Amino acid sequence: MHVRGLKKQYGSRNAVNGIDLEIGVGEVFGILGPNGAGKTTTVEILEGYRKPDSGTVKVLGLDPWGDGDALKARIGVMLQSGGLSPGLKPLETLRLYAAFYRSPDDPKRLLDLVGLNDSAQTPIRRLSGGQYQRLSLALALIGRPEVLFLDEPTAGMDPRARATTWEIIQALSAQGVTIVLTTHNLAEAETLCGRIAIIDRGSVVAEGSPDELTGAVLHPETVFTSIAGLNLDPLRMSLAVNADACRETADGTYV
Repeated sequence: MHVRGLKKQYGSRNAVNGIDLEIGVGEVFGILGPNGAGKTTTVEILEGYRKPDSGTVKVLGLDPWGDGDALKARIGVMLQSGGLSPGLKPLETLRLYAAFYRSPDDPKRLLDLVGLNDSAQTPIRRLSGGQYQRLSLALALIGRPEVLFLDEPTAGMDPRARATTWEIIQALSAQGVTIVLTTHNLAEAETLCGRIAIIDRGSVVAEGSPDELTGAVLHPETVFTSIAGLNLDPLRMSLAVNADACRETADGTYV
């Protein structure tokens, strides 16, 4: 996945302001940041659901906007909530989605994978929040995706379901599936992600491994540049550090 100079503007507001990203095959890449930072817009552009104003974006060698039909057959998207018919049941929903793909996965296998066998015939409206999330994950996997986009994948899950979901994500990565994960759960990002980008005000304000971003490697400080005067509170909160550990040392230079 290759992103260079990505920009998207809504009126006078720069939702995405020159983002660069490189994500390798089989990598679990985390995108963190406060609400309104530009995470959702960035991911929607990568998925082909939103057109960028400028910049270069390639996912599996394809332009997500110009080659949308070809790309959608090769990616899976797990939304945080909404979009499913409340009267349908998990098994019939998976079978419906499977009909859209040339070589879908087995719906019953996926229900077993995400731990929903006992709820296969339960109307979706009666599922708990965590069960709904697990069904959403199964639906994202039905087309055997090469790239998987996960938005808060374990929100509402109990600890056992969360651990199972983490194991699924790690297994998919080991099989070569590239995963883009947006989350507010720092422990989740530290456990799953090889690298993380932190976005604020439409720009990547920090990028690296979880150890690098939390200062747990030999070089305790990470220096990065961005626009001057960034609000560092969201970054401090994400990294669980105080004001002295995350500061602006000169105009546009941060430690």
